[in-house]
Amino acid sequence: MKGFIFLGVLAAPFYLSQTVQDSTKITSIPAVEFTKKTPVAKAIINVEKDLADKNLGQDLPILLKNQMSVISTSDAGNGIGYTGFRIRGTAGTSINVMMNGVPYNDAESQGTFFVDVPDLTSSASQIVIQRGVGTSSNGVSAFGASVNVISRDPSEEFSVKSDDSYGSFNTYKYSAEINSGKFWKNRLSVMGRYTNIHSDGYIDRASSNLHSYNFSALFQEKNTELRFLAFGGKEKTYQAWNGIDKATWETNPKFNYSGAIYDANWENIIGFYDNETDNYRQNHYQLLWNQKLSDQWKLETTAHYTKGKGWYENYKQGAKFSKYNLPNIIENGTEIKTSDFIRKKWLDNDFYGVISTLYGNLGNLSVNVGAVANQYYGRHFGNVTGVFIPQIDEFEYYRNRSVKNEVSGFAKAIYKLNQFEFFGDLQLRNIDYNTKIITQGDGEGADLDKKWTFFNPKAGVNFNIDNGKVFVSYANAHREPNRDDLFANPETKAETLHDFEAGWEQQFGRVALTANAYYMYYRNQLVLNGQINNVGEFIRTNSGKSYRLGLELGILAKITQDLQVSANATFSNNKNKDFYSETEDGVQNFGNTDISFSPNIIANGSVAYSPFKNFNLGITAQYVGKQYLDNSGDKINQLDSYFVPDFNMSYMLPFQKQDVILRFLLNNFTDTKYVNNGFSGPYYFSQAAINFLFGVSLKFK
Repeated sequence: MKGFIFLGVLAAPFYLSQTVQDSTKITSIPAVEFTKKTPVAKAIINVEKDLADKNLGQDLPILLKNQMSVISTSDAGNGIGYTGFRIRGTAGTSINVMMNGVPYNDAESQGTFFVDVPDLTSSASQIVIQRGVGTSSNGVSAFGASVNVISRDPSEEFSVKSDDSYGSFNTYKYSAEINSGKFWKNRLSVMGRYTNIHSDGYIDRASSNLHSYNFSALFQEKNTELRFLAFGGKEKTYQAWNGIDKATWETNPKFNYSGAIYDANWENIIGFYDNETDNYRQNHYQLLWNQKLSDQWKLETTAHYTKGKGWYENYKQGAKFSKYNLPNIIENGTEIKTSDFIRKKWLDNDFYGVISTLYGNLGNLSVNVGAVANQYYGRHFGNVTGVFIPQIDEFEYYRNRSVKNEVSGFAKAIYKLNQFEFFGDLQLRNIDYNTKIITQGDGEGADLDKKWTFFNPKAGVNFNIDNGKVFVSYANAHREPNRDDLFANPETKAETLHDFEAGWEQQFGRVALTANAYYMYYRNQLVLNGQINNVGEFIRTNSGKSYRLGLELGILAKITQDLQVSANATFSNNKNKDFYSETEDGVQNFGNTDISFSPNIIANGSVAYSPFKNFNLGITAQYVGKQYLDNSGDKINQLDSYFVPDFNMSYMLPFQKQDVILRFLLNNFTDTKYVNNGFSGPYYFSQAAINFLFGVSLKFK
């Protein structure tokens, strides 16, 4: 690689390709090419160029943490295992995540569990982030952002590659990849990849043992392209989703309550259950067919199937037999009502469907018409085993099932008139969700039958100027409640969002600038209420009227051939209007309060320097202003602002027939003690102190 590698913030992604030479071939994806033209705030990330030097085992949300308006967090503290992100203060349940245009959000919880697809970044070519509502894609509505991960095609030449790393908290990654190159009359190529990632975690016992695989095959014949993708993973993580109280965090931030076993008086912890773990396997299969119908028309059709199955296990101390649909037992004439149990809660689900999009280019008019049909079928059940009662074998104490169907369609168009590009987007979604209790137990499940029909219009215009553009846009979106929302309150309302955006992108020689103003007005926004459920998922509630008003600024400057600096910042005001909440004293009006997990300032900066050929140094840093764990505005639930810098270094050894790259990361090198996630109480999820990762990449061609 010549010169330097840009490792930091994509401050002005629209112009990045003009500023930094790209040595990685990126396949033209019709959806991505269309998105580039739309009047929305976006970043298009080249994974090999922009993320490779940080990709040493940490999950995708952590690798994206310095992107515009992004905050990333980790249950285990060090970015491996359960991780997540928020964009513009919007939680992962409202961020539409796709993989090659296929929905990745769980259909019921709407959550994104990247722990199920570890090392996903290593098999990706591009990541497209649209902030705000964005444009219609696979049908799911975005309420803060959408993220589309585009898989990497097999290489055209034969190669064998290994990526290995080791670092703090006994973290290591082993990965092997082989590319066949083109064969069978130069029409077919295949790629296979396997990765194992292990970490003890920063938090006590918060270990992760992750396995992932990726297989892809590409067939190309004249006007036809067929891609088959099979990828997925298996994870076992020790639970770290309970957090710790503030007093414990101040004295022992690594403490983990999960699996704690108490004495008979429930006063002292006498040990920890060694299998308080989450266990899940997820397999994805996608068949993508791209057909060039003529010089003006292309058809892209994807058939997909995702299989997921697994459980999480808990030691339940002093639980009632009745809680698990079991009778009390009699010993020596005495009725015993409680005992210790090992509980497993299972999820077994299938998700499948078809997505088809027709692309047309008719001179000054570009059109994009698509249809989506997906079905989710989920089975939820729980098993329990007695610890001190050998006559109780594994017993199923509840079961319920859920079916969610979605049929949607959209039509998008861009019309170019002189320096103007007019954009329109119409989407119609129909959702049918039915869940039914098969075996009643422990308050699990509900009998519900819900239907929603949403119409989501969008419009905007670009005005192209020399080396830049100005745009304005409006989008109206609706989104249905998730499973937990409806279980907590069957009358939970669907969310409505009016998103107004105005942006400017400009390049002046070696400097690229971007600015984007937004006003997102919500009705019945589902905000995090500061509480979590028994698996660490945040509980949400309708907030009535609320808004997010913000300004996003970015700069990317190539000072010399060897030195590059960049920065971005988001300044925002995020408010609930006349927020009401039920308290022990009844319904209370808190007035206008800050929306939970929505800081007023998020800022990132980076410096990348290459003192000599193939040797790269970089520093990235993030500042996040104060934020709240709930919507009451109570200062006891306020998280302090923090500033965290990271250092990275890479060196490609001067070999001719193979690539050998040494990489080093030093995260949080100021050893800052900080928290960016938690729930009201307050309870915190500690993030790691100073830590490192060292990696070696070997590629034989």
